[in-house]
Parts: sequence; structure tokens; C-alpha cells
Amino acid sequence: MESFSHYSVMAAEVLQYLAPRSGGVYLDGTLGAGGHSELILEASGPDGLVYGIDRDPSALAAASQRLERFGNRFRPLRGSFGDLADLLASQGVGAIDGLLLDLGVSSPQLDRAERGFSFRADGPLDMRMDPSQGDTAADLVNSLSERELERAIKEYGEERWARKIAQRIVTARQERPFETTLQLAELVERTIPRRFQEDRIHPATRTFQGLRILVNSELEQVEQGLQAGIEMVRPGGRLVVISFHSLEDRIVKQRLRDAASGCRCPRQLPQCVCGQKPLLRVLTSRPVMAGDAELAENPRSRSAKLRAAERLAG
Repeated sequence: MESFSHYSVMAAEVLQYLAPRSGGVYLDGTLGAGGHSELILEASGPDGLVYGIDRDPSALAAASQRLERFGNRFRPLRGSFGDLADLLASQGVGAIDGLLLDLGVSSPQLDRAERGFSFRADGPLDMRMDPSQGDTAADLVNSLSERELERAIKEYGEERWARKIAQRIVTARQERPFETTLQLAELVERTIPRRFQEDRIHPATRTFQGLRILVNSELEQVEQGLQAGIEMVRPGGRLVVISFHSLEDRIVKQRLRDAASGCRCPRQLPQCVCGQKPLLRVLTSRPVMAGDAELAENPRSRSAKLRAAERLAG
């Protein structure tokens, strides 16, 4: 089996806020290589259970091998964390004691040119987290209208040059369809004027982010997974979410805040008439960031933001 190693971002903070215990049932909704799940299994011994969800069969295989020593205490599930309620129901699980979501793309996916996530190494323009399902990034780049491309790159990638990039893509694909990552990355780099390119990030970073989010319906998964997770976590249980860009973090912040506020009445009403009770107590007034030692060891953690909440009786 090919290597699928991955640095577990903010490991100490995850354990601090998730607070796993023996006998608890936990869900790692973004399993990856299983690093966080391993920590949760160790902390919840001798009989805590961890279910791990991932769309990527390579990740599931690597995590299963890594966590083999825990026997039946670890149970992998293939699918999207947005479908976590159905996936857990298929195992006869109706409630859990904790949920972890480590959002975004994993380092092994970024580092493998053949997966098509990277703008630094040439490979097929794929970007699917589950390489067996759905349209590839190339399919979308070669078929979407100029307006649809602009919207994805602007809204999901937060790229100010989205319109110009979309125009250039549509013009270029008429002569030669897009097939590889470098083909697209080089076009983006040529499109953004040099004086507006940032030293810290590659010019194609935001365009690739926008397309990746579109290909994998990532924001919809965050919405669905969080809502289902809030409902499934038992009173006293915890939810921990790590996000890596502002779109994800905005959704997480708002969903946790909404579930913690309870009342959904219009602000102009003098008193609550909906009777909605708070479901959560937010544990992080501000997002928790990686410390200096972790940043030195893993620069990719610089954009990580952790938010956590505890489930109330509701």
C-alpha cells in the first residue's frame, strides 16, 4: 500500500476540547491518515469507540492499517461527512459523545501530483476527494460557462481576478482543452499582473481552491455535517471543527452561534415567541490558532482555526 502519512493539526488542542473518555463513542468525520483518530482512541481507552469517515479509499486503507492495533474499537466508513447521520445509522448508531471535523484537503492529497490538487507539480486536473465519483476539475473547467467559472473562482476562491481568469480559460480551451494542473496554473500566473502577485502564495492558489470546493461540494458538506453533528452529539458531548479558509470558518462560526443562541425570532420582536432552546455552549469565543512550535514544524497549520462547542440538553 502506498504511503499516506499526514500531520495531525493542533493535536493537543483537539484532545483538550473534545475531552474523549473511556466508553465514549466518537466520530472523526474527516479521517485522513487516522492521526487524530489514533489520539482519540488512545485517550478513550480501554473501550472507547471511534468511527472514521472519509471519501478517499487511499485514506481509509492507510488509516485502517495504522489503527489496526485498536481492533474493533476503530470502525472505518466510506462516504462524505455530510451524510454522517445515515452512515452512522447504517451501523446502528443514533448518538455520539463527540465529533471532530478537520476540514479541507489533506497533505497527502496535495503532495500527490496524480490527485490533481497541486499547482506546483504536473498531474491530471482531477481534484476529486473520491476519485471514483463525480466530475473532475478538468470536466468543469472545459464545460462551465464563463459566468459559472467566474462565480466559482470568485466566491469559493475569493480571487479578485476571477473575471479575467474565467475569460482566459474560455478562450484557451477553444484551442486546447485543459487536462493538467500546470496547464491551468500557468495560465492563471500569466493572467494576474506580476505587481499584484503575492510573495507568500502561488498566484493559482485561490483559483485551485475555488475549483476544488466546487468539485467536492465542500461548503454544502460543512453545512450538512455540522447540522447533523449538532443533533447527534449527546448532552455533555463536544464538537470540534478545524477550518483552513474564511468560507469554512464563517459557516462554522455562524452555525455554532445559531445553535447556542436558541431563539430564532426576528430581532425587532420585544420577546421570544419561538420557544427555541439553545443546543450548544460555545467553548471558544475566538478561534484557537496553532502555536509557534507547531507552526515551525508544520507551516501548513498557519491558517488552521479551531472552534469547539458542548452539547446542551436542549
